[in-house]
Order: sequence, then structure tokens, then C-alpha cells
Amino acid sequence: MTAIDVLLKRYQEGEDTLPGDRSSPNPSLHVTILTCMDARIRVFEIFGLIQGEAHILRNAGGVVTEDTIRSLALSQRKLGTREVLIVQHTNCGLSLVTEDDFKDELEEATGLRPTWAVEAFREVEDSVRTSVQRVKRSAFLEHTENVRGFVYDVKTGALTEVE
Repeated sequence: MTAIDVLLKRYQEGEDTLPGDRSSPNPSLHVTILTCMDARIRVFEIFGLIQGEAHILRNAGGVVTEDTIRSLALSQRKLGTREVLIVQHTNCGLSLVTEDDFKDELEEATGLRPTWAVEAFREVEDSVRTSVQRVKRSAFLEHTENVRGFVYDVKTGALTEVE
């Protein structure tokens, strides 16, 4: 049985009875949360979210990329969000690679060098600061005054704001 089969079986056996408002695509808290795709980060549980309260964006590292800006622009301009919460974390896989080494590996395996940035980093706090600044400086975003960045400790569950 594949992982997808397991998930579909869980869906069929369970009821989709999560609390929350499904009547609108506009998040009721008017916030977008950007975080890493790491499976240890349980966004809804960490922030006590229910359906319909926030937009959740996830990617490798929880970094602000061109595609993140695209999603944020839509979220703000068409769906009413006004705040951005960026959450990166300790022990992230992106801190274990380097930009050039990973691109070299992909080029060797495929014959093509990626045109996109890996966004590898050594210090998670520095990466959070960079992502916050990318949001604040984007000409495509209307609401850049309330953007905050945090580091989530995957071992302890502590959430620390990065200044």
C-alpha cells in the first residue's frame, strides 16, 4: 500500500468535521503564514488555527521566493490578508546543503542546471531576516507593515521572534 493509499483510506474512514468557516476563501484572521514543508511543523496545532482563519504557504525552508510573493500578492490583493507571519525552524534540511553543491548534483544527474535558487542557509535567524525584508520590500504587496519572523524549535516547540 502506498502512502497515498494510506491517506485516502484515512479519509474514507474518517469524517471531515473540522470546525471552521468554509463559506469564503478570505481568511477570517486576515493573515498568511509562511513556513517550511517540514512534516514536524504542525501549523494548525502550533497556532490553534481552525479552518478558514489563515492562508498557509509552505515550501522548502519557509523562505520568501518569487512564487511566495506571487501567492502573497493574490492573498492580499484579492483575498483580504493584511499580515504575514514567517516561521522557519531549527534543524532544517536547507541548512545541510549548499547552493552550488545541490545544483551541481542536479546538473550531474539530469544534464540541466536549475535556474532557481535553492535558498540554502547556515543560520536560520539570518534566513528569517532575509525573508522578512523580501516581503517588506516587495512592490507587489500592499500590506508590508505587519510582517514578523520567528524560529520554531522542532525539539522543544519554542517559538522565538527574530528581530
